[in-house]
Amino acid sequence: MHQLTLVNGAPRATDSEIEVDPVLEQELSSNGFRSTRRTKLVVTIGPACESKEMLDMLASNGMNVARLNMSHGSHDWHRTIIDRIRSLNAEKGYSVAIMMDTQGSEVHINELAAPFKAEAGQEMVLTVRGDAARSGPGNVFSVSYDAFAEDVQIGDEVVIDGGMVSLEVVSKAGPDVTCRVVDPGLLLSRANLTFRRNGLPVRGKNAMLPVVSAKDWVDIDFALTQDVDFIAVSFVKSADVIKNLRSYVAARSGREIGIVAKIESYDCIPNLAEIVEASDGVMVARGDLGAQISLEDVPTVQKEVVLLCRRAGKPVIVASHLLQSMHELPTPTRAEVSDIADVVRQRADALMLSGESAAGLYPQKSLEVLRVVAARIEGWTRDEAHRSQVAAPALPRVGATFDARIGEEVCASAVSVANNLNAAAIFVFTRKGVNASWLSRFRPDCPIFAFTDSQEVRQKLNLRWGVIPFLVRFEDDPETNVTRTFELLKRRSLIAQGDLVVLVSDIQRSGEQHRSVQVRHVQ
Repeated sequence: MHQLTLVNGAPRATDSEIEVDPVLEQELSSNGFRSTRRTKLVVTIGPACESKEMLDMLASNGMNVARLNMSHGSHDWHRTIIDRIRSLNAEKGYSVAIMMDTQGSEVHINELAAPFKAEAGQEMVLTVRGDAARSGPGNVFSVSYDAFAEDVQIGDEVVIDGGMVSLEVVSKAGPDVTCRVVDPGLLLSRANLTFRRNGLPVRGKNAMLPVVSAKDWVDIDFALTQDVDFIAVSFVKSADVIKNLRSYVAARSGREIGIVAKIESYDCIPNLAEIVEASDGVMVARGDLGAQISLEDVPTVQKEVVLLCRRAGKPVIVASHLLQSMHELPTPTRAEVSDIADVVRQRADALMLSGESAAGLYPQKSLEVLRVVAARIEGWTRDEAHRSQVAAPALPRVGATFDARIGEEVCASAVSVANNLNAAAIFVFTRKGVNASWLSRFRPDCPIFAFTDSQEVRQKLNLRWGVIPFLVRFEDDPETNVTRTFELLKRRSLIAQGDLVVLVSDIQRSGEQHRSVQVRHVQ
């Protein structure tokens, strides 16, 4: 059971024990250091997994971050989910982080009473008359965008929910647009719409919609009252929106909330480097992105964003359609498994489930597939690199200040030492998570054990590749922290006498910051 106190508004460990996610503890005990999963798993919460029992099963099966999609559900519903996750963190020792995802100023279908199965060749009417869907026949759907009938033309393609359903515009009559179903599928409540003409997105009045809508600001205020760990911003076009949101959050919250930019807009492509630099993390939302750019360009944009984030030391999440078939089927296609493997080999920080977990029939099995495939491909990738002696890609030094450059160099040296000596793990003692993030950027062969006395920091580190965050009480003396941590870990059979570890520490003592890299055998 958690024993926490508040220090300057942040939760801190007060007991003499050490706390780690039970699922990670089981991995360490059963498979050893090298077999621990490095890629993190983000799970979208919805009706299929909203109960406390299901959330517990997801957390015990490897969920690192719970994503709340503000396109669906009331604030009361989201508050209930947050309370359940926090309760499980306290009761079970998890460190599941919470990410709130804004809806953005997307064009979408309004609320449906139930999902609608669109059949090939069927006619559907999309209208800006808000009451049409309630008073008209069952194939009439109202859309959220008043200029919809003006922007589209006969012959345009309307892509729903990133390609779940595709329509062709066949006629227009005032506010009503009649379409024919080209690619059948399931139409869900509040599914987003994009329109394409001659293979390119229509740059109509919808292109001028603000990135952060009035609804989004209300949702962001709600997120601040709930002290979430991350806010994901939809349809980011430039770095300015990230900077403005950061200023807004800083003025209204004493908590350091991570700002995650979602790459899903045609307009963001020329500004990727600036967006990555301004953000605390990035999500490649391939579904909506694929509706706005050519399908064949999606893999190259994904790889470019992953590489940009690797170089900048920012966590990157790859999302959408990883296990699309598992909405309805208990096993994935082999192509989906290969797609997951490719993302893992690119060494993205995290994989994300969307509808598979929120509304699919097999949320827990979907998560298990991600976990098992990620762990297996990570091990194969490490073996391949050692067999072929492939050098890791050179990363530029990006520390913005002299102090940051010191931390960057210390961590680069620690990873080099750990790899060359085949260390069992890298231990880092950190109050804010900075050094743990630097270490993650260099993708060491061994896992990174990050020890912090802040549950808030522990949760945020759960989005970082390779980082296993522990909650532990710190002493003033750094050596006491090391020896006590060794004893606590040995007591739980997580390390053994003789294990070789590399230690990184930057804890302040007597007003001065002491940085060190040590090579130690567990005594």
